[in-house]
Amino acid sequence: MNKRAIWSILSMIVLFSMLLGGCAVPAAAPAAPAADAAAAPAEAAPAEAAIQIPAPVDGMFNVAFVYVGPVGDAGWTYAHDEGRRYLEENLEGVHTAYLESVPEGADAERVIRNLARAGFNAVFTTSFGYMDPTATVAAEFPDIDFVHVSGFLKGPNFSNLFGGMESMKYLVGMIAGAKAQELGATQVGYIAPFATAEVVRHINAAAMGMRSVCPECTLDIRWTFSWFDPNLERESAASLIDAGAVVVITGADTPGPVQVAGEKGVFGVGYDSRNACSIDPEACLTVPYWNWGPEYVRLVQEMMDGTFVGSDIYFDVDSGSLGLLGFVEDQTPQPGVPASIVPQVQELLAKMESGEFTRFDVFSGPINDNKGNLFVPEGEQLTQSDLEGLKGIEGREDCTFCMSWLAEGVSPDAELPSGN
Repeated sequence: MNKRAIWSILSMIVLFSMLLGGCAVPAAAPAAPAADAAAAPAEAAPAEAAIQIPAPVDGMFNVAFVYVGPVGDAGWTYAHDEGRRYLEENLEGVHTAYLESVPEGADAERVIRNLARAGFNAVFTTSFGYMDPTATVAAEFPDIDFVHVSGFLKGPNFSNLFGGMESMKYLVGMIAGAKAQELGATQVGYIAPFATAEVVRHINAAAMGMRSVCPECTLDIRWTFSWFDPNLERESAASLIDAGAVVVITGADTPGPVQVAGEKGVFGVGYDSRNACSIDPEACLTVPYWNWGPEYVRLVQEMMDGTFVGSDIYFDVDSGSLGLLGFVEDQTPQPGVPASIVPQVQELLAKMESGEFTRFDVFSGPINDNKGNLFVPEGEQLTQSDLEGLKGIEGREDCTFCMSWLAEGVSPDAELPSGN
């Protein structure tokens, strides 16, 4: 049995204990190899005293990762930890450690600062709410390199890192719309964590992709206001299905919604990690996933070479760091994917992989909002500032079409939560 198969089996054990039992993942999750025991993972909701800062290793380039969820979530954090392990395996002289389930806010700032004080050469922080704490600590430690995933701030020793997942979400929408049509239905559901620009553009891309193949389809939304909450994600999926959704797309961290879809005889789409479909392959249509490893290797190599400079990093599909299960790498669509949509997805994906079709093409006018109003005129495209919703951010060009709107295809009754 090869290593990948072993990891899949271990992931399944963790998933079923977490999702069927409704309990937290153990601190020593099987997703992390035994060699990482020195990293002393945090508890699910640690106080400062409960978070043990790992020690760097003499003679190595030491890189620390800060995670918002447990490494066994089979989603966002699991994908980042795959990238961390890839980094260690593919770059000589590098030692990594991680802290999991670190709350956003004041706890995160203390953890990041303590990692810098401990002597780590670089710190990667991997949740939107870590942005301001990372910026603060980066300014205090100019000789240490920092990378924040999903934000927009930067400094001389501080980069932001993200990618055009909206391109993959558009393809997901196409698959979901085609499946709804095949089932003689019109309702698709979406589970959304927070109304950040990232989440909203993913919702909009999925709705637009859905409408491109199923003009009569509607995307319903449930907000969880949490990046990682297995029980609430399952409850949200059940609510969407009870309201008529025949496909549930999750933008949250666990594959629980896919499992619920299977239990209720409909279909789900996972997120973040290619392993998310393993919870129920028959019910899972696909997973748009992140491949962080090559990005981490590239950035850490720059740090080791002394050429790293803080910058805005936003990769697209042609980077190879974004995937779609069944269409990238393995190229064997999941059993539930309608055969009629496969060539269309493959054709558009090929254009994305060649750079011919980008995230900006996804958001090309004309685009109406979910109230039927023309929002993006024909001949115009969203800019990067539009995609990131950066209006008023110092040093950035104001955005014209900031992500404070929902696209046509999203239920006309849907509104963004206040504060977006």
